[in-house]
Amino acid sequence: MTDQTSLPAAKGPLIYRQSIWTRVTHWVWAICLFFLLLTGLQIFNAHPALYIGQESGFEYENAILEIGAVNTDAGPRGRTTIFGQSFDSTALGLGVSGSAERPTFTGFPGAVTIPSYRDLGTGRVVHFFFGWIFVATIFVWFLASFINGHIRRDIVPKPSDIAGVPKDLADHARFRFHHGRTYGPLQKLAYFGVFFVLFPLIVATGLTMSPGINAAAPWMLDLFGGRQTARTIHFIVMLLLVAFFIIHIVMVVAAGPINELRSMLSGWYRASPGTPGIEGDKP
Repeated sequence: MTDQTSLPAAKGPLIYRQSIWTRVTHWVWAICLFFLLLTGLQIFNAHPALYIGQESGFEYENAILEIGAVNTDAGPRGRTTIFGQSFDSTALGLGVSGSAERPTFTGFPGAVTIPSYRDLGTGRVVHFFFGWIFVATIFVWFLASFINGHIRRDIVPKPSDIAGVPKDLADHARFRFHHGRTYGPLQKLAYFGVFFVLFPLIVATGLTMSPGINAAAPWMLDLFGGRQTARTIHFIVMLLLVAFFIIHIVMVVAAGPINELRSMLSGWYRASPGTPGIEGDKP
């Protein structure tokens, strides 16, 4: 009798899951978002506060976030205020960073900004450079994904996907992943939110903060409730994209990093056993 425990585990087929357009734009976005985040924090450090409304200033009490420093008996300490509630943020490097002998007073520490020292001009140049590459890549992705059916097939949730969210959520909570030809319900909802909500929002609010765009399209200021509100939304969307990135990396590691990376480098993905293949797929 054959010992079933000694048999190798069954493997599903290798399927061609990611087109060249999806793979290239994925890695271009990864590079762009890295530089956009770190240069964005450099720009934020020029005035580490966020407001709601058309204006900001000494006569207004419309700040929802302020990062700064205060003098105490123990020396300078970082202080962050969110919706009027303040807390000591020195341990997080917010407001004050560096050594006690040579403290640096910035909203975010130099370790997470480009450049690592105060240089608003360079930060803005690099930010805008990668910002326009980011926008161009979005256009290329939307065009290619519409033509090859990627948006229809893998991004836009169908009624069956919505109905399958509870089961998919339970499977993810238990780290039970099904490697299929298309994305699962949670993946579709997440990618739909990124591509159709977060990406358009961060681009539109970024443009709203530009004086040149304000002159050409003043209606954008009304749409977002003023430049200060647009700046706040821009910052919040950035935080949501960072949260998405962290969850994305955790899911890649949990689902099998080699298989996931192979699909984003070569396009080929090892599906779960029993997944139907099509002509051209590898066994």
